[in-house]
Amino acid sequence: MTLHLFRPLLALLLVAATAASLEPQPSPTPAADPALRARLLDFGGALANEGFRLRDGFWAGRLESGKSKRLAVNLFAGNQYWFCAATGSATQPRVVLYDPQGAVVPVLAHEGEGLAAVGVTAAVTGRYIVEVAGARGPASDFCLLYLFK
Repeated sequence: MTLHLFRPLLALLLVAATAASLEPQPSPTPAADPALRARLLDFGGALANEGFRLRDGFWAGRLESGKSKRLAVNLFAGNQYWFCAATGSATQPRVVLYDPQGAVVPVLAHEGEGLAAVGVTAAVTGRYIVEVAGARGPASDFCLLYLFK
């Protein structure tokens, strides 16, 4: 067999490995800390006054020291989005957005104690990656939600 017969299989395996490293779409989960979610909803309330709507569900988990979690989301060109994350400790979360080509997207940023939010207007329709990272320090619970208009 020649190498050119294996190229499509190799490409498929690469796509599958990348997809396996991403978290599923956010959905309601009882594992989220109610206090974290409440802080995010307070922040999101101000955005709702500006016409943003909360996406159904939220995403929660545990951030280990210096590690990050990634979430794949489908965004639509021209729509505005805010991604908001809160942590359960003094650890400051960091939210980074990557476009469908994997480049970091320039965003509007907001930070508060244990809270980080980024706003963006999607330039193109496609699958974006939202990364939530924690600073070095103790592991912490986190919660992420996003709004759109």
